Amino acid sequence: MPKRLLITGFDPFGGQSVNPAWEAVSRLPARVGDCVVHALQVPTVFGLAAQRAIEEAQTLHPDVILCVGQAGGRAAVTPEMVAINLRYAAIPDNAGLQPQDIPCAEDGPAAYFATVPVQEMARAIAQAGLPGSVSYTAGTFVCNDLLYTLLHHYHDTAVRVGFIHVPFLPGQAGQGQPSMALDDIVRALCAAIEAL
Repeated sequence: MPKRLLITGFDPFGGQSVNPAWEAVSRLPARVGDCVVHALQVPTVFGLAAQRAIEEAQTLHPDVILCVGQAGGRAAVTPEMVAINLRYAAIPDNAGLQPQDIPCAEDGPAAYFATVPVQEMARAIAQAGLPGSVSYTAGTFVCNDLLYTLLHHYHDTAVRVGFIHVPFLPGQAGQGQPSMALDDIVRALCAAIEAL
């Protein structure tokens, strides 16, 4: 029986014209390994990104929700191990919100661990010949907010939740900044999905 995968990617933010997360997610094949892939673009807006993902999940009934976000400055594709109950925005989100040290969920614990096999996903990316490693910080911007809120919502359910950060595309990276070709990001995501 194939698994239903809901995979999200963000729209561009922070003055960028493109977001490698959505560019890669939107190019995934309809089937990866034993997962049927359903792609969804979500807004880079606190609270709203998770709301859109949960609304889609109520229709799709996925087995796994995997979210993908941009991490400028990272050189590897990095599955996230943990989300923290904190919103702190160094820049405004796409709705102009800039929370400073407020919780993602008032009634939530300090942190949740991802419920996907993070280490196996990172190993699968590396075994595909691409830079992949586990990350232990999803930051405090909308990426972390999305991961935390989904883990909180699906806590103690059968739905598994994870997040993967991807590098800038070459056209986004400034001088000396790491980047990765779009085709390689897609390949890395496919390798991670096959490890689910």
